[in-house]
Amino acid sequence: MTRPKTQSDEQVLESALRLMHEHGPEVLTFERLAKACGLSGATLVQRFGNKARLKQRTLLHAWDGLDDKTRTLAATVPRTPAGAIELLVALSRGYGGIESYAEGLLVLREDLRDPMLRARGAAWKASLCTALAACFADTPSPPQDIGLLMASHWQGSLLWWSFEPTTEVSDYVEHSLNRFVAAIKTTAARKP
Repeated sequence: MTRPKTQSDEQVLESALRLMHEHGPEVLTFERLAKACGLSGATLVQRFGNKARLKQRTLLHAWDGLDDKTRTLAATVPRTPAGAIELLVALSRGYGGIESYAEGLLVLREDLRDPMLRARGAAWKASLCTALAACFADTPSPPQDIGLLMASHWQGSLLWWSFEPTTEVSDYVEHSLNRFVAAIKTTAARKP
């Protein structure tokens, strides 16, 4: 008879993700994860197989969380340009300060190295862009690919913030996106 799990895989993966974000992806070992979650290293090896599989499962779990958060936000924000800004500002709140953001870039590097994780990122981009475009459905003459343009501007604003993190990231992003939307509206108003 097998023993009941004292922690679900999801709980263990959350511990693994915290380790990666706090100390970088290379810190994720079965030994360190065992200390962080209270399970034995042997139990973790039995569940996840090897370090590469553990890292991949951890990052797939993170993508699941981001997909859920994006879907939830997209369903609750108004279908307006202001709603698109609200969605992206809410997604920006999870980045924390500059040190946390910098560690997050190391985690992103791991996503970029793995074809399965890159595919998850591409799928998230598509769903995010669709949600953002829906917020411009009633806007006269929005640019083609407005969802992708806005998502790209958002990612750029995060990067530019990281060089001068003198304000909260969400405040910086909101200000930048408001300027972006104002520019889009001005351009649309000039069209004959």
